[in-house]
Amino acid sequence: MTQDLTRSPAPAGGPDAAAARAREALHALRQEVAKAVVGQHAAVSGLVVALLCRRHVLLEGVPGVAKTLLVRALARSLALESKRVQFTPDLMPGDITGSLVYDAHSAEFSFRPGPVFTNLLIADEINRTPPKTQASLLEAMEERQVSVDGVARALPEPFVVVATQNPVEYEGTYPLPEAQLDRFQLKLSVAVPERDDEVAVLARHAAGFDPGDLDAAGVRPVAGPADLDAARAAVERVTVRPEVLGYVVDVCRATRSAPAVSLGVSPRGATALLAASRAWAWLSGRDYVTPDDVKALAPPALRHRLRLRPEAELDGVTADGVLDGVLAAVPVPR
Repeated sequence: MTQDLTRSPAPAGGPDAAAARAREALHALRQEVAKAVVGQHAAVSGLVVALLCRRHVLLEGVPGVAKTLLVRALARSLALESKRVQFTPDLMPGDITGSLVYDAHSAEFSFRPGPVFTNLLIADEINRTPPKTQASLLEAMEERQVSVDGVARALPEPFVVVATQNPVEYEGTYPLPEAQLDRFQLKLSVAVPERDDEVAVLARHAAGFDPGDLDAAGVRPVAGPADLDAARAAVERVTVRPEVLGYVVDVCRATRSAPAVSLGVSPRGATALLAASRAWAWLSGRDYVTPDDVKALAPPALRHRLRLRPEAELDGVTADGVLDGVLAAVPVPR
């Protein structure tokens, strides 16, 4: 897309025209993010899906695969305010949510907002901080507010958490509890790039690319809050046939009886899969959900909601492997 897609606050032409322009702008995000990050198109698509659903994303990958750079480039392309928190073992909950600070001049305590008061919070290496600090995000992610000293304070709209984490087998990590994992709509895997992509990365660096300078990379806003509002309204109009609703439920229920699974997908997971499938259908240019949409979104929407039996993990069974088996076994509606 070569058209200039800088957004106006109130797109003209009615809701259908606004939705069409929003879809075009969101597709243009890939080109902008690609100016800073080579490849990772699936991760960008997943992030856009979560934004349309007002939900949160967990990015997992080994260090050095541009997880943080990917989110920073996305935030720049969306013209949203973003803040980054580096999660470390000594990070305290108040460092994220904010705290009361004593003012010597007024002899009173005043609230100093933490970095959570933003549109897109980048929670970098979230599993390197202890559970107490991880849990400080639970209220923000679920209720879009934080409570400090008994006072609830609303967060800006939109508000999305994009957390990155290293694989749990790495040293110095604290696995996220199931209750917190369930708050993430999608868990996206950021893989090591293919050889050609890695050569392209080195070529950019050889030409002087600076990951810390997105302006020099030419990343510019191509979408904004008005586009997200129009897109979300359009997603709400995407229809789902009863047979497809039943398919979503059957897939989730099948995970609960899988031999390798000790804890299957909850009803919250089913609603997350449904919401993601509707957003994906709309991004694909349709106003209805197909079983293929459900199949495409099932791995990122469900993989982090499965707890495998220890003996299955020792045998090399993975959550994605379980989901592949479930999707192959559950009858697809026609």
